[in-house]
Amino acid sequence: MFNLSGRVALVTGASRGIGRAVAMRLAERGALVVAAARGENAQATVADILAAGHRAEAIGVDVTDAAALERLPGEIVARHGRLDVVVSNAGIARDQLLMRMKRDDWDAVIATNLTATFTLAQASMRPMLKQRGGRIIAVSSVVGQMGNAGQTNYAASKAGLIGFAKALAREVASRGITVNVIAPGMIDTDMTKAISAQAHTDWAAQIPLGRLGTVDDVAAAACYLASDEASYITGHVLAVNGGMYM
Repeated sequence: MFNLSGRVALVTGASRGIGRAVAMRLAERGALVVAAARGENAQATVADILAAGHRAEAIGVDVTDAAALERLPGEIVARHGRLDVVVSNAGIARDQLLMRMKRDDWDAVIATNLTATFTLAQASMRPMLKQRGGRIIAVSSVVGQMGNAGQTNYAASKAGLIGFAKALAREVASRGITVNVIAPGMIDTDMTKAISAQAHTDWAAQIPLGRLGTVDDVAAAACYLASDEASYITGHVLAVNGGMYM
């Protein structure tokens, strides 16, 4: 099940957290993974994948550098002959109440979380259309579905991914390309570890399953959407949130 042998997958934001877990899970299932992050930050992820006997390479890219991001899919195809799976995961948060939010913080979050996905998906369409197949997966958030005070920029960027994916899914379905979204809830990552124990308790109280999610929960969803088993699913938002938002 979920055999990705022979596939080439690109994962952005692959240095830690969800991106790292997704890259490792896709590699475990047989994909050759291109792990992308700023500078050399993805090297550790790739080292662990290689140590486990799987295939991967690291590439340094800033997803807000449109020119570099536009070149990336073509460079992958030039090296490996194809590009089958793109997981647009790179993201940032710069939280503040709207009345106090700086325009730079709005622009930075939209550029990283939303515009980069547009740039990457557009550039990835060329090889995928030629192949008549591919998987585009965008990592959104429960905040993009239900909102959260102090995160208007983040919520807007993540909600935008949902609308973007649904529209693109309609454009490319006839060519065998699926476009889907994963919307994680409260996931146990470095970011959430920084909040207080009381905040953890408060968040968990809102989750019917009674716990924070793990990066592996999200990685499993990505692996499924990348697989042949999900070939009839497109334009879908897969909530990985423990029932926090239904």
